[in-house]
Amino acid sequence: MRRLRLPALLAFVLAFLALVPAGGGSSAAAAEPFTVTTLHFKVLVGPQGNQVCDIVGDLYVPAGASPRRRVPAILTTNGFGGSKDDQSALGKAFASRGYVVLSYSGLGFGGSSCKITLDDPDWDGKAGSQLVSYLGGATGIAYTDAAHTQAAPRLDVVVKDARDHNGVARAIDPRVGTVGGSYGGGNQFAIASVDARLDTIVPLITWNDLSYSLAPNGTDQTTGVSTRRSGSAKQLWALGFSALGMTGDLQNQQVPPDVVPCPNFADFVCPALVAGAATGYLQPGDVASMRHASVASYVKRIKVPVLLIQGQKDTLFNLNEAIATYQALERQGTEVKMIWQSWGHSGGAAPGEIDLGDPDPAAQYETGRIVAWLDHYLKGANVSTGPEFAYFRDWVDYTGNAAPAYRWAAAFPVGSGKVYRLSGAGDLVPGSTKPGAQSFVTTAAGLPTGINTLDVLGSYVGQPVNEVTDLPGTFAAWQTPALTAAVDVVGTPKVRLKVSAPTAAVTQALGEIGMLVLYVKVADVGPDGKARLINALEAPVRVPDVTKPFTVTLPGIVHRFEPGHRIRLIVAGGSINYRGGTEPAPVTITSGNDQTLTLPVVR
Repeated sequence: MRRLRLPALLAFVLAFLALVPAGGGSSAAAAEPFTVTTLHFKVLVGPQGNQVCDIVGDLYVPAGASPRRRVPAILTTNGFGGSKDDQSALGKAFASRGYVVLSYSGLGFGGSSCKITLDDPDWDGKAGSQLVSYLGGATGIAYTDAAHTQAAPRLDVVVKDARDHNGVARAIDPRVGTVGGSYGGGNQFAIASVDARLDTIVPLITWNDLSYSLAPNGTDQTTGVSTRRSGSAKQLWALGFSALGMTGDLQNQQVPPDVVPCPNFADFVCPALVAGAATGYLQPGDVASMRHASVASYVKRIKVPVLLIQGQKDTLFNLNEAIATYQALERQGTEVKMIWQSWGHSGGAAPGEIDLGDPDPAAQYETGRIVAWLDHYLKGANVSTGPEFAYFRDWVDYTGNAAPAYRWAAAFPVGSGKVYRLSGAGDLVPGSTKPGAQSFVTTAAGLPTGINTLDVLGSYVGQPVNEVTDLPGTFAAWQTPALTAAVDVVGTPKVRLKVSAPTAAVTQALGEIGMLVLYVKVADVGPDGKARLINALEAPVRVPDVTKPFTVTLPGIVHRFEPGHRIRLIVAGGSINYRGGTEPAPVTITSGNDQTLTLPVVR
């Protein structure tokens, strides 16, 4: 097991993306305008606050910072599988801009002790809170050795605030923000949920509800992406995640390894993934544990400004997760803005978006937005923090800074719904429908219906088949005529369906194990007749009651259907990326005015 490094961000493709810049260590050259010191931090975590953990981190202090010339601070940690060293370029860049930066290895990673708890606020949140205290001048936390016997000097150069974001006056309240991606994004929410002294957060490509991330259900939603019943387990992501757990001690530099699988994870994690692989869904207790480690369960405690950045090429944490967090923060009046970038866990950045190995706010759109955001909220700079919503359009040609490829909006969502009806034997039309029906059978034992686009590895090692190729008899499909004008879609497509599935109507009384599982996807059919899935995204659906209509919310997309292309809707009985239903089930979908695909179209 090793991390695969990509330009701008490095991807650990068998687990969560690690937000790590290329190269770089923790020592600074003598000529650089900052110093770097490696420290160990003694933190008390857990529900009772009595578990001692050692965190290793690098402290970057800009030259000239002093008790008389105080500066704000930035706290950052690694993505899954990474370490403090991954943020070295970020630390150097922001220290050069006049920030104290503390980059640390999260619990269970890169030399830091204790188990990986999936950014649980009781563990990772409390740990980060104590690092905030250290930045504010608290003693008894930082040491120069892992045994915590040699106390580090008190840090006394960070700006202090008079009150925290609950309006409480605190003796130790540093001006501090956070930035990081994936696991390092979820960590920021965890800290903000337990510590009102944090001043702003910039989470990239992270989750809203881990139970949705690992076993999404495109229907039966309660709030945001959370659903009453677990959906369909992601096979490839879970496989890599479990494999990482089984080599956890070696991966995290803790040797010799334990003799039990997944020694470095919270106890519930790997059994939950194994059960998901066997049954196709998460057990209720595992869902509860994952939600406890998700902002969906504690979003009301997030009160600081949030710059939320999510990736369009992301089959792990898709755009719907950012939408859920954004809308929850909006409803409660928390300041939030959202960027949809081109890259994520399933693909790299476009030129001029971001490069954390060589950050340049003038040449990189996202880097500029992040720098402006932190300067505004931490330095009080009179700079614009950008539009409410911005999204990347991969069909726009540009050179240099990616700003021309981004379109801005004063609010989200954008555009309006364009409705297509399922008609005849395979037509997708904006007008009235014609009679017709399509029938297929879902696969047994959760097997795939074909070798389609791979969600994890395909973007990095090449797709075995770069088109939708479900086997005959395992799917139904409808498509438009060739388009006479471009159709630009920005947001979440929705499908309204009513199916006939006699065997599932009987077995669904058994609960998730007996429910019908389908996979709904929108493809772009080129003039060559090949249907290509958009960013490998599809919506698993565990239908709660096949005797009633249901609505499917697909993962959000930003996509242009070019003139001459066709829009195809596909409902399949299996997927190579997910663990499907256990028993085969015949399914029939008849045409009708209430069977629709709605696309959020912008002009």
